[in-house]
Amino acid sequence: MSSKTRAEIEVIREDMGLNTPFVSENGGAIFFDSYNFSNPPLNEAVLKGRYYVVELGVPYKIIVSALKRIKKELGWNIKGFSDMSVEEIAYLTGMDLSFAYLASLREYDEPFLILDDVKDIAPLVKRASEMGLKVFKGGKFYHIQGKNDKGKAVEILISWYKKNRGDIITIGLGDSPNDFPMLTKVDFPILISSERHYKVNLPNLRISKHSGPKGWSEEVLRIIKKLYFQEVQDDRNKSRSCERG
Repeated sequence: MSSKTRAEIEVIREDMGLNTPFVSENGGAIFFDSYNFSNPPLNEAVLKGRYYVVELGVPYKIIVSALKRIKKELGWNIKGFSDMSVEEIAYLTGMDLSFAYLASLREYDEPFLILDDVKDIAPLVKRASEMGLKVFKGGKFYHIQGKNDKGKAVEILISWYKKNRGDIITIGLGDSPNDFPMLTKVDFPILISSERHYKVNLPNLRISKHSGPKGWSEEVLRIIKKLYFQEVQDDRNKSRSCERG
């Protein structure tokens, strides 16, 4: 589950030796590697190249066209990834050129900047909504996409895992509002600390002490240790119960 493109995630998956399903671009689509399935894993999955794909988002060409139309109507200086060179994306994101290129291969989401001094983006949000799209603020960029979100995608994926793999434990980690729908669907929701402060109404939400990768790894290890020691304790209790019997 990521805001990254399919192309970016593929590199990460290969480096880590993963072949599990994944979600790209803020819930734009769920990808199941067809090498692992003789039939579609879900009724709505369509074979596209290497993957069975469940598309939840709006195609990129439609999104880019809508943003250009909104830009013209409002008269705002808006610049999306589709308007930028790979070098410019690299400069703005801090990525190297190879990953900036992969980030430019959008399918369901357009990051963009508003270069004017706009105090209220409500007109943009309203116009996008009228087109069946939504706008939200990520880290460095605004985003425009369909009405899909990470929560819808993770809910489908969790349901599939439970049906095909049995009971599972789910962990969600996020650091911006577009992660909130996902955090409401998992067993262990974690908000990674950042310079921005958000109010999230989740009774079991945990906020990490550290930001970035350090906060992420610290929280994942904490949960793994918690689950491991709980399993050990459960095994001990079962052994004691058997001894008494």
